[in-house]
Amino acid sequence: MLAPKKIKWRKQQKGRNRGTALRGSEISFGEYGLQAIERGRITSRQIEAARVAMTRFIKRGGKVWVRIFPQKPVTKKPAETRMGGGKGAPEFYVAIVKPGSMLFEMGGVDRVSAKEALTLAKHKLSVKSRFRVFERM
Repeated sequence: MLAPKKIKWRKQQKGRNRGTALRGSEISFGEYGLQAIERGRITSRQIEAARVAMTRFIKRGGKVWVRIFPQKPVTKKPAETRMGGGKGAPEFYVAIVKPGSMLFEMGGVDRVSAKEALTLAKHKLSVKSRFRVFERM
């Protein structure tokens, strides 16, 4: 599972996720991509499940790039705990996703298998996304 090696602060506030992606919205590495349509949080487990689904489908042919990284800790208090007593311990990490963010990229495979592999990955994620093809200038 993806998680930061070293973080400056153990706990973070929730924050707000507004606006559209300014950077990381174009296909940079591969020929095909999966782009987020809506905003949300993607857990490290979801990223790993999507990556495994893609690589299994293309059977180690081609290359997959994961363009998002879960760097925000999400805390939880234990079940059946009374109110108060401070903020809970960090449970898992999430990647904050804005509309337009490129989530995954793929190269070295034909368009039909890339579309199918990225569709399998899309079903593992908690945000709506679409298949994109790199347009030559």
